[in-house]
Amino acid sequence: MSTLSQRMKELSAARRKKIEARAADLVSQEMTLQELRRARKLTQLRMAKALRITQDGVSRLERRTDLLLSTLRKSVEAMGGSLTLIAEFPDREPVAISGIASVETAPGNRRVSRRAS
Repeated sequence: MSTLSQRMKELSAARRKKIEARAADLVSQEMTLQELRRARKLTQLRMAKALRITQDGVSRLERRTDLLLSTLRKSVEAMGGSLTLIAEFPDREPVAISGIASVETAPGNRRVSRRAS
């Protein structure tokens, strides 16, 4: 079995360049919450105000490796975006998952469930 570097050497220079460009493109599409916040030119303090938490809370949130979907959704929405959950399978095109509820506090401190958009 050959290694990736061996296989890459067997390719033409043009093909290697194309593969490396695609790999760089894929890597650039994946960001941590901190990288995403910075790319949106937002400070932790501004995020904290939008999320109604402390700046230290934003720092801890950005370091977490396991988040509730509702927490992730709120963070993305605080940056001006929206969250979509995509399931990928080897034998079909990716599927956007719908119907996942998030729990939010409504006026009067009632907890309501709403459908994810």
